Amino acid sequence: MSNKLVLPTLDNLRSSVAPDVNVQAVASQWFSAFAEAMQSKNIAAVIDLLVDDVFWRDMLALTWDFHTFQSTPSVKKFLADQLPLFTLSSFKLRKDLVELQRPYPDIAWIQAFFDFETTVGIASGVFRLVPLADGSWKAHTVFTNLENLKGFPEQNGPRRDHQPNHGKWAAKRAREVECIDEEPSVVVIGGGQSGLDVAARLKMLGMKTLVVEKNERIGDNWRKRYAALCLHDPVWYDHMPYIPFPASWPVYTPALKLADWLESYAHSMELDVWTSATVMSVVPGTKGKKWTVTVQRADKKERTFEVNHVVFALGFGSGMGRIPDIPGQDDFKGQILHSSKHNLATDHAGKKVAVVGACTSAHDICADYVENGVDVTMVQRSPSYIMTTKEGMPRLMAIFWEGGPPTDVADRVNASYPNSLLKLMHQRVTKDIAEADKELLDGLRKRGFKTTLGDDDSGFLLMAWNKGGGYYLDVGASQMIIDGKIKLKSDGPISRFTQTGLLFEDGSTLDADVVTLRFTISATPDARHSYRALLPESLGDKLYPIWGLDNEGELNSVWREVGGRSKDGELNGIWCMMGNLALCRFHSKHLALQIKSYEEGIFGTRYQ
Repeated sequence: MSNKLVLPTLDNLRSSVAPDVNVQAVASQWFSAFAEAMQSKNIAAVIDLLVDDVFWRDMLALTWDFHTFQSTPSVKKFLADQLPLFTLSSFKLRKDLVELQRPYPDIAWIQAFFDFETTVGIASGVFRLVPLADGSWKAHTVFTNLENLKGFPEQNGPRRDHQPNHGKWAAKRAREVECIDEEPSVVVIGGGQSGLDVAARLKMLGMKTLVVEKNERIGDNWRKRYAALCLHDPVWYDHMPYIPFPASWPVYTPALKLADWLESYAHSMELDVWTSATVMSVVPGTKGKKWTVTVQRADKKERTFEVNHVVFALGFGSGMGRIPDIPGQDDFKGQILHSSKHNLATDHAGKKVAVVGACTSAHDICADYVENGVDVTMVQRSPSYIMTTKEGMPRLMAIFWEGGPPTDVADRVNASYPNSLLKLMHQRVTKDIAEADKELLDGLRKRGFKTTLGDDDSGFLLMAWNKGGGYYLDVGASQMIIDGKIKLKSDGPISRFTQTGLLFEDGSTLDADVVTLRFTISATPDARHSYRALLPESLGDKLYPIWGLDNEGELNSVWREVGGRSKDGELNGIWCMMGNLALCRFHSKHLALQIKSYEEGIFGTRYQ
């Protein structure tokens, strides 16, 4: 195969698959050789089991970090560096999770799960074998993942609390929430899904964790900003750790329903959450701990905690909307509103509204205005990727769809695809979705809406990873544009504000009483401003990029420390937790395992 990344099609492999292939025998034979080579640290033997352009993705199991190694030379170096540091054992093939898959007629691989142990951890893995011209099968993808730490199992199931607590539970919980008898080991800033997920994971590992949420109630971000909306991801993809959604839950969750669920989740998991509370500062500790965290309650009283770990779970904007620098804002006589501050469409009844942007937030806001009888115009500045959830989600998330495997299996299959490989797969899927959505896309283009198929025609995946936006997963607003209910202006860049609205570079104008703006997504969004607002100024420049992909195709600092694990240690213990419900469900455990391993003194060296 060539050096250019390509899918392992049967044509590229110059191979075929016999109709009577014994899938279990092929997987068992390969895995026996793989297990023996890994345990004996015979790197040459491992490499001989892989195709030349193999992908090996590791999440903490062998690197204490997130890495994707592509091609046998890269994998060989990784194994040479890391295998001497571990004692590997207890390799076991999950025979119930071995199957031949044909995602397309010209692609065939045998996918299988396995378990193994490292010196300090219990791990899992996934491999995919492809057929070669000589009749052999070799791995095109290997995924290794840390599942648990030896000696520190989660405190659930048979390890739950077995002691009766007659009449004392409420008082006990009140003292726990107020941290009266025990100080927290970890402070989590933000009580959305990301903060609650990691707090639940840490609690299961026996670590006292305090979640600090600025809103009056858990879930208020969803209540205030998205009250009229539903999530765009399906229910099977979106639920949280330990407590899945009920079987009667709607496919697309209403935001208000999710807000209530987050609140009930915190109560059911007995998480310690302070609402109406604000973290005022995070500064180097002075009492033997890494960080001093000052928290102000609603009554303006402050309390200081000394902890080794602070998790920022604030999302992209952290509620700190950045207004694009469009000239003339001071001249405008109307209201300028950042999209993050949009509350109720009825707040602007009887007014003309211009929404600058054409991605998810803009579509949702415009649809809200239309449904509440408000005159609204969408101002599109650059092409957007559009797909309907009806056609796109079953194709992109087939493994999470009704009748699919258990969520813990689906999560690991999903993670086992390195982003570079997923991009190649999504180029095909994106084409299929566009063909299915042809009538809608043609209707949008006829109205003047500018569309794109995403980076290298790969859909919204890389746009989400690199930009955090640039797309809209249609749940009805696109038809409103086609029908003219959402007016559209897409024929030129904005020049400046005027007293009565917007002036465009082609000389045209748009009158508006309210202009809603979204920060630009032309480059990777920088989520570090929320960290810089709380950390000492001297540490601001030492923060790693958070969102966006690195040169291996992994997200920069999400679900890890935002300063790596530096030799000077200045940012050690500052963590990032963010993502949608599915990402937080899976990766919250990774973050919790890292914190627990640090506290127990068993964390290794991050692979560089």
